[in-house]
Amino acid sequence: MSLKKIMTNYADYNLWVNQQFVNWLSPKSDELLYAEVPSSFSTIVKTLDHIWSTEEYWFSVISENDMSHKKPENELSKEEIFAGLLNSSTKLKHLINSLSEEDLAREVKIINPWFECELPIADYLLQVINHGTYHRGQIVTIGRNVGITDASNTDYNFYNVVKNQK
Repeated sequence: MSLKKIMTNYADYNLWVNQQFVNWLSPKSDELLYAEVPSSFSTIVKTLDHIWSTEEYWFSVISENDMSHKKPENELSKEEIFAGLLNSSTKLKHLINSLSEEDLAREVKIINPWFECELPIADYLLQVINHGTYHRGQIVTIGRNVGITDASNTDYNFYNVVKNQK
Protein backbone atom coordinates (compact mmCIF):
# COMPACT_ATOMS: atom_id res chain seq x y z
CA MET A 1 0.00 0.00 0.00
CA SER A 2 1.34 3.41 -0.91
CA LEU A 3 1.99 6.28 1.45
CA LYS A 4 -0.50 8.33 -0.58
CA LYS A 5 -3.27 5.79 -0.02
CA ILE A 6 -2.56 5.54 3.73
CA MET A 7 -2.44 9.31 4.22
CA THR A 8 -5.56 9.90 2.12
CA ASN A 9 -7.45 7.31 4.14
CA TYR A 10 -6.20 8.82 7.39
CA ALA A 11 -7.31 12.33 6.35
CA ASP A 12 -10.70 10.92 5.30
CA TYR A 13 -10.96 9.19 8.69
CA ASN A 14 -10.21 12.45 10.47
CA LEU A 15 -13.12 14.20 8.78
CA TRP A 16 -15.41 11.20 9.39
CA VAL A 17 -14.53 10.95 13.08
CA ASN A 18 -14.97 14.69 13.68
CA GLN A 19 -18.35 14.49 11.92
CA GLN A 20 -19.30 11.60 14.24
CA PHE A 21 -18.42 13.75 17.26
CA VAL A 22 -20.35 16.76 15.96
CA ASN A 23 -23.38 14.53 15.26
CA TRP A 24 -23.09 13.00 18.73
CA LEU A 25 -22.66 16.29 20.60
CA SER A 26 -24.91 18.66 18.62
CA PRO A 27 -28.15 17.66 20.36
CA LYS A 28 -26.57 17.80 23.84
CA SER A 29 -27.46 20.70 26.11
CA ASP A 30 -25.20 23.68 26.64
CA GLU A 31 -25.20 22.77 30.33
CA LEU A 32 -23.44 19.48 29.50
CA LEU A 33 -21.13 20.82 26.77
CA TYR A 34 -19.93 23.71 28.94
CA ALA A 35 -19.77 21.76 32.22
CA GLU A 36 -16.37 22.21 33.85
CA VAL A 37 -14.34 19.14 34.79
CA PRO A 38 -10.65 18.64 35.63
CA SER A 39 -8.95 18.00 32.29
CA SER A 40 -6.35 19.64 30.07
CA PHE A 41 -9.26 21.65 28.63
CA SER A 42 -12.04 22.01 31.16
CA THR A 43 -15.11 21.57 28.92
CA ILE A 44 -16.14 19.59 25.89
CA VAL A 45 -16.49 22.79 23.85
CA LYS A 46 -13.03 24.04 24.85
CA THR A 47 -11.54 20.69 23.88
CA LEU A 48 -13.25 20.76 20.47
CA ASP A 49 -11.99 24.29 19.93
CA HIS A 50 -8.47 23.16 20.80
CA ILE A 51 -8.70 20.30 18.26
CA TRP A 52 -9.88 22.83 15.65
CA SER A 53 -7.10 25.32 16.46
CA THR A 54 -4.48 22.59 16.30
CA GLU A 55 -5.80 21.36 12.95
CA GLU A 56 -5.53 24.92 11.65
CA TYR A 57 -1.93 25.13 12.87
CA TRP A 58 -0.91 21.84 11.23
CA PHE A 59 -2.79 22.75 8.04
CA SER A 60 -0.66 25.89 7.86
CA VAL A 61 2.50 23.79 8.31
CA ILE A 62 1.51 21.19 5.71
CA SER A 63 0.29 23.77 3.18
CA GLU A 64 3.20 26.08 4.00
CA ASN A 65 0.81 29.03 4.30
CA ASP A 66 0.17 31.44 7.12
CA MET A 67 -2.22 30.23 9.78
CA SER A 68 -5.74 31.57 9.46
CA HIS A 69 -6.90 33.56 12.45
CA LYS A 70 -10.09 32.75 14.29
CA LYS A 71 -11.92 34.30 17.17
CA PRO A 72 -11.08 33.00 20.64
CA GLU A 73 -13.20 30.09 21.88
CA ASN A 74 -15.03 32.27 24.42
CA GLU A 75 -16.35 34.43 21.54
CA LEU A 76 -17.69 31.49 19.51
CA SER A 77 -20.91 29.54 19.84
CA LYS A 78 -20.81 25.76 20.01
CA GLU A 79 -22.31 25.72 16.52
CA GLU A 80 -19.46 27.90 15.22
CA ILE A 81 -16.93 25.58 16.83
CA PHE A 82 -18.63 22.50 15.35
CA ALA A 83 -18.68 24.13 11.90
CA GLY A 84 -15.10 25.39 12.22
CA LEU A 85 -13.81 21.95 13.17
CA LEU A 86 -15.58 20.29 10.25
CA ASN A 87 -14.37 22.99 7.85
CA SER A 88 -10.80 22.57 9.04
CA SER A 89 -11.01 18.76 8.70
CA THR A 90 -12.45 19.15 5.20
CA LYS A 91 -9.64 21.53 4.18
CA LEU A 92 -7.07 19.12 5.57
CA LYS A 93 -8.66 16.18 3.72
CA HIS A 94 -8.70 18.06 0.41
CA LEU A 95 -5.12 19.20 0.87
CA ILE A 96 -3.86 15.71 1.64
CA ASN A 97 -5.88 14.22 -1.21
CA SER A 98 -4.24 16.72 -3.59
CA LEU A 99 -0.67 15.85 -2.59
CA SER A 100 1.48 13.38 -4.48
CA GLU A 101 3.54 10.61 -2.94
CA GLU A 102 6.58 12.86 -3.34
CA ASP A 103 4.80 15.79 -1.67
CA LEU A 104 3.91 13.61 1.34
CA ALA A 105 7.55 12.57 1.72
CA ARG A 106 8.88 16.14 1.38
CA GLU A 107 10.32 17.55 4.59
CA VAL A 108 9.12 20.85 6.01
CA LYS A 109 11.07 22.74 8.64
CA ILE A 110 9.24 24.08 11.69
CA ILE A 111 10.68 26.68 14.03
CA ASN A 112 8.37 27.85 16.77
CA PRO A 113 8.61 28.68 20.48
CA TRP A 114 7.96 25.07 21.56
CA PHE A 115 10.16 23.00 19.24
CA GLU A 116 12.16 22.83 16.02
CA CYS A 117 12.02 19.95 13.57
CA GLU A 118 12.21 19.03 9.92
CA LEU A 119 10.02 16.05 9.12
CA PRO A 120 8.04 14.74 6.16
CA ILE A 121 4.56 16.14 5.62
CA ALA A 122 3.17 12.64 6.23
CA ASP A 123 4.54 12.74 9.78
CA TYR A 124 2.80 16.06 10.42
CA LEU A 125 -0.47 14.59 9.19
CA LEU A 126 -0.05 11.66 11.57
CA GLN A 127 0.65 14.17 14.35
CA VAL A 128 -2.48 16.25 13.78
CA ILE A 129 -4.79 13.26 13.57
CA ASN A 130 -3.24 11.48 16.55
CA HIS A 131 -3.53 14.72 18.49
CA GLY A 132 -7.23 14.89 17.67
CA THR A 133 -7.67 11.26 18.70
CA TYR A 134 -6.04 11.97 22.06
CA HIS A 135 -8.38 14.87 22.77
CA ARG A 136 -11.48 13.08 21.45
CA GLY A 137 -10.70 10.42 24.06
CA GLN A 138 -10.69 13.18 26.66
CA ILE A 139 -14.06 14.39 25.35
CA VAL A 140 -15.54 10.92 25.86
CA THR A 141 -14.18 10.92 29.42
CA ILE A 142 -15.44 14.46 30.10
CA GLY A 143 -18.80 13.36 28.69
CA ARG A 144 -18.96 10.39 31.05
CA ASN A 145 -18.17 12.69 33.96
CA VAL A 146 -21.09 14.98 33.11
CA GLY A 147 -23.54 12.19 32.26
CA ILE A 148 -23.12 11.77 28.48
CA THR A 149 -22.60 8.04 28.05
CA ASP A 150 -23.76 7.35 24.50
CA ALA A 151 -20.56 7.89 22.50
CA SER A 152 -20.29 5.68 19.44
CA ASN A 153 -17.28 3.68 18.29
CA THR A 154 -14.92 5.95 16.37
CA ASP A 155 -11.77 3.83 16.27
CA TYR A 156 -9.77 3.92 13.05
CA ASN A 157 -10.28 0.18 12.54
CA PHE A 158 -14.05 0.58 12.98
CA TYR A 159 -14.00 3.33 10.34
CA ASN A 160 -12.16 1.05 7.91
CA VAL A 161 -14.57 -1.84 8.51
CA VAL A 162 -17.66 0.36 8.08
CA LYS A 163 -16.21 2.08 5.01
CA ASN A 164 -15.42 -1.23 3.36
CA GLN A 165 -18.92 -2.60 4.02
CA LYS A 166 -20.49 0.07 1.80
